[in-house]
Amino acid sequence: MLAADLTKYNHDPLAAVRYGFKWGNGELKGHAGPRGWQAAILKDIATHLSNPETRFKPYKCAVSSGHGIGKSALVAFIIWWGLSTFEDCKVVVTANTKGQLDSKTQPECATWFRRALNANWFDVHVSSIRVLEENHDQTWRCDFMPWSEDNPQAFAGAHNQGRRLILIMDEASEISAKISTEVGRGALTDAYTEILWFKFGNPTLNSGDFYDCVHGNQRHLWKYHVIDSREVEGINTEEIKEWVELYGEDSDFVRVRVRGLPPRQSSGQYIGQDTIKNAQDRLPRSLPDDALVAGVDFAWGGADDNVVRFRKGYDAKTIPPVKVKGEFTRDPAIMVGKLSQILTARYNGEKLDMLFFDSAGIAAPVESRLRALGFGDRIMVINFGADSPHIRCAYMRDYMWFRMNEWLAEGSIDRDHELAADLAKPLLVSDPKQRIKLEPKEMMKKRLARMGIDSSSPDDGDALALTFAMPVQKKSANMAQPQQPRGRGFMWG
Repeated sequence: MLAADLTKYNHDPLAAVRYGFKWGNGELKGHAGPRGWQAAILKDIATHLSNPETRFKPYKCAVSSGHGIGKSALVAFIIWWGLSTFEDCKVVVTANTKGQLDSKTQPECATWFRRALNANWFDVHVSSIRVLEENHDQTWRCDFMPWSEDNPQAFAGAHNQGRRLILIMDEASEISAKISTEVGRGALTDAYTEILWFKFGNPTLNSGDFYDCVHGNQRHLWKYHVIDSREVEGINTEEIKEWVELYGEDSDFVRVRVRGLPPRQSSGQYIGQDTIKNAQDRLPRSLPDDALVAGVDFAWGGADDNVVRFRKGYDAKTIPPVKVKGEFTRDPAIMVGKLSQILTARYNGEKLDMLFFDSAGIAAPVESRLRALGFGDRIMVINFGADSPHIRCAYMRDYMWFRMNEWLAEGSIDRDHELAADLAKPLLVSDPKQRIKLEPKEMMKKRLARMGIDSSSPDDGDALALTFAMPVQKKSANMAQPQQPRGRGFMWG
């Protein structure tokens, strides 16, 4: 009887979703059905499939939105409806990363399939959802498939001639256009097939395939939607209000994460990915009289690290960083010992000219002990929250990151993935005086955690930034000893 009822909703996904879940009861208490924007898209699918003239033409829908509107829930509704109402329906779901599929898309789908009245029809796994029907395990299913720019032909097999095929791209902004091209060449050409193609995502880039479908020159080929999170029922509007006050209504962060609009720059971050990659690729260079400086960012314990990073002129690559797990921060003596070794050691024949470190955490006892050990002329404590020495920046931390950002245009850094990730983390926030002002660390961590990105403190980034706290003159006693010329007394010949 359940199968007969669901079959009636073969071309009406909204009616199927309203029928197939116990709205208003148990986990769904207080929920009468899909959210308004979800219902509108489900209704539009019904209009397309119910019309004989459009039924076998590909239905293409792209949704660009802010955070928290329920995109993953709609993905689950579409998959559940497709598999529940059409025999041998095939669904392929991909996302910008495997992590997105494994930690967000698939778990949300699993939750809704568990809630469905026909939950016992399905075998739900991390990589697939299969209908439990004998001899249909390969033909009646949904597969969660990470995309690969190196293997776009993997999607060429997305065919289901004469039946129903659903293609879903979650967090589609950064999925390569090669995948869309491969899909277009293959699956969309099947005749007498119900083909539904969806792209969902935050518009993190202002170019590319997803941008073109919603905001660019392909809009006429797609049913596109731009959804502001504030216009969706059930959203935490207080948190969004806090974002707008901090970052500004027209900031790239609010444009992308709230308004569903692409960033004005290619990325909303303060230091761009191209800048970081170019600095990684660049050969290190420095002059003999460039000071050798280091910055140490103390951890507060837990997942954060104590990090020491070195820089000589345009070279922050040659000397590897020193990292001490945050759990050892409980004993300042450990960091005193480590920093004493660093201040005593020679690097390519040179001693450190200056060690800068943040005034927070265990800085006070460490500074006191290092001064007592005779290192007072080569250490300096920096207050990140102090006023900036430069009129263009708000606080000392903003100034150091500003200087570092300028330096990265010519400087060289190592390929440490933690440093690269840290440099990309901070965003600019609004400032009444139009100064450079980075978002507070706690707000940054909260934002990144919500996005499913590593939300640890930017220890490596702050450590390198500390080397720009102020200019340092080379101490002659720390100069590397010159090489004696070989041969017959001439430096050439």
